[in-house]
Amino acid sequence: MIADMMPGTEEQLQKELTSAYVGIDPTADSLHIGHLVSVMMLKHFQRAGHRPIALVGGATGMIGDPSMKSAERNLLDEATLRHNQDCIKNQLAKFLDFDSDAPNAAKLVNNYDWMKGYSFLNFIRDIGKHITVNYMMAKDSVKKRLSRESSVGMSFTEFSYQLLQGYDYLYLYEHEGCRLQMGGTDQWGNITTGTELIRRTLGGEAFALTCPLITKADGGKFGKTESGNIWLDRRYTSPYKFYQFWLNVSDADAAKYIKIFTDLNQEEIAALEAEQEAAPHLRALQKRLAKEVTVMVHSLEDYEAAVEASNILFGNSTHEALLKLDEDTLLAVFEGVPHFDISRDELAVGIKAVDLCTEKAAIFPSKGEMRKLVQSGGVSFNKEKLAEVDAVIDSSSLLDDKYLLVQRGKKNYYLLIAK
Repeated sequence: MIADMMPGTEEQLQKELTSAYVGIDPTADSLHIGHLVSVMMLKHFQRAGHRPIALVGGATGMIGDPSMKSAERNLLDEATLRHNQDCIKNQLAKFLDFDSDAPNAAKLVNNYDWMKGYSFLNFIRDIGKHITVNYMMAKDSVKKRLSRESSVGMSFTEFSYQLLQGYDYLYLYEHEGCRLQMGGTDQWGNITTGTELIRRTLGGEAFALTCPLITKADGGKFGKTESGNIWLDRRYTSPYKFYQFWLNVSDADAAKYIKIFTDLNQEEIAALEAEQEAAPHLRALQKRLAKEVTVMVHSLEDYEAAVEASNILFGNSTHEALLKLDEDTLLAVFEGVPHFDISRDELAVGIKAVDLCTEKAAIFPSKGEMRKLVQSGGVSFNKEKLAEVDAVIDSSSLLDDKYLLVQRGKKNYYLLIAK
């Protein structure tokens, strides 16, 4: 998990209980899995006896970091910022201990609290004079941005970002005894600006540690799907979809991710890798990875529900299991299957199954074909075999008072939606 480390970092950590911080952008009221790497670093850090600080970038999050984004960000009002901060803390509490009276209990801070009353003139006078423009221009993040977008340029706001982030480190060094900042490799320039500022203003010694940026084996961006980010909040990504994301990663990615996103030790991971090599089709790495991360972010119950939901589509699950699904999970499970709208009024009086599946929804091309498959036991409604082709289907059969699941053969599903 370590990409770069400033000389002396390891000695500092072995010498005494050390406070370290990671910055988190609060532009949303949920973290996504891209944040998980730095959160896992804080978690390991606390388990090793050190004190983690999560810094919500209420001030810097409004600006945009040249090392990360091509566009500047929107200004958040304070009420939105505080709401996002509270939501993020609740999520972090699943990974970090904030509430105990242990000396290394985690702390959440927001740089808006010390930046909002700091005047521009005072900031330039107190902080700006210590870091030269030459020093700032030499940073890779600035050089890349200037060479990539010579026609657009780089605003002074974005250029000043590393100075603001450097001041955060100086503030936490003075007020929280913080000696280490951690982040992704793209943050190395900003972090070392902070260590330099601490050295020049206070003559103090501070350290930097970065983790590799996580990529996918095919070069695609980690954590992004066609429908967007994979969020930790169930309102934006259901536990089922969250579980499916990890279950469906490639073998190469599963081998890498299980070392980063779980607490499994090296022996357990080596055993899983051997199992995967012996029988790749059983996907031992993906299954264990999906379990560990889903339980950690959501709960054991959510993980078990996600497995059961997966079995409905891919296994021999029962009518009872189907009834247990909530509407969001049902729709997530059957997102890729053909959907047909059917009339709620017609269902109220009842429709023969054969008419429903040929005339009202194009599940079978002909009634004769459906008759043959029903006789061989190959048609199910809501995971119950259809015994008679002329059986009447009515509103009482609806799942969540809205859906009918029709299965043709082993693998073909259709979702009928009463409207």
